[in-house]
Amino acid sequence: MFDEKILDLKREIIEYASLVENMIEKSIKGLIMKEKEILSEVIKIDEDKANKYEIEIDEKCVNIIAQYEPKAKDLRMVLMILKMNNDLERIGDHAVNISQSSLYLLEHPFVKVDIDISQIAEVSKKMLKDSIIAFITEDVSLARTVCKNDSVIDNLKYELSKKLIDFMSSDPKTIKNALNIMRIVNNLERIADLATNICEEVIFIFEGKVIKHHLEEKK
Repeated sequence: MFDEKILDLKREIIEYASLVENMIEKSIKGLIMKEKEILSEVIKIDEDKANKYEIEIDEKCVNIIAQYEPKAKDLRMVLMILKMNNDLERIGDHAVNISQSSLYLLEHPFVKVDIDISQIAEVSKKMLKDSIIAFITEDVSLARTVCKNDSVIDNLKYELSKKLIDFMSSDPKTIKNALNIMRIVNNLERIADLATNICEEVIFIFEGKVIKHHLEEKK
């Protein structure tokens, strides 16, 4: 019975992860393709589906701990899924934030800010996808690769932020648009951070090693 509960919990967290990954895909696609309908769909998914997953998984984790009092690796797995659930909820919120800022930019196209966010978007999406794959396949090597890529995101964010500050300094008319682009960049960086969190937990679960405090301090 306990093993069945754990399998059901894993299945549901994977479904939730796939849903959140789809939200990120849509939020970026909506911005690049200039499709308001896609961006609005992301917000609706968060309200109708994502929040329900988060509440249900949280309740299942608490019930399993209370009913079965799991030990050792089993307990670490349930606690990881509980934490992963929280990370996915936050990633979903970041997808909504990206969609909201993108809607603003589509509604205010008269001030152009020539910034290409496609690279940071692609790296963030890949980190999220790989973190989910690492969890499903118990791939510690892939999890470590995701963690290393966090510094790539930090560097991309730094370069984009400098460009946006230059735009705002040279032309005050660009400030609102630039701030919304910066908000999108910041949310993409946070998605990468949360993907890294998931991979740190994967390494802890399947190797028993804590690497969080051995990573370079974030800028």
